[in-house]
Amino acid sequence: MLQPIFVFFHLSINFDDPKTSYMKRLVTLAVLLTTFFFARAQTAAPAGEMLQLKETEHDFGKIPQGKPVFYTFEISNTGSTPLKLDNVQASCGCTTPEWSRDPIAPGASAQIKVGFNAAAEGTFTKPITIVYNGNRSQQIVIKGLVWKTPEGAAPANASIQFLKKQTL
Repeated sequence: MLQPIFVFFHLSINFDDPKTSYMKRLVTLAVLLTTFFFARAQTAAPAGEMLQLKETEHDFGKIPQGKPVFYTFEISNTGSTPLKLDNVQASCGCTTPEWSRDPIAPGASAQIKVGFNAAAEGTFTKPITIVYNGNRSQQIVIKGLVWKTPEGAAPANASIQFLKKQTL
């Protein structure tokens, strides 16, 4: 990638003039170093993730409306330094994550318990964002289908009243 940039600057600058040769070379070198620095900064990513999720998604399947459901996600610290969960943020108020604020030691595991209380019927997909070690983040997702529950008790059965009146 740097070779085409160097060729472009080399062909566009006349290095034969002794008055400007030094300054042109200095500017060319500065541009190349700056380009290299920014290219390197964009590709320099950590070797691996510290936070490893056993699974990133859970499907509750069919759940009745208004009944709270819970699922526990398992996380592990695969890094060599303690892992601090700064925040676990749900996308709405019907989803409530619970987690320990204590740092997770290297090689250790922890849990994030996610609760969901469906008020509306239909399908749902709720992302939960895990922010850790200050600026890193990952997402977990819960989903399912909420079915409408009956509004009242079961209707009265007239046959029961009839049987109660019968004498043996």
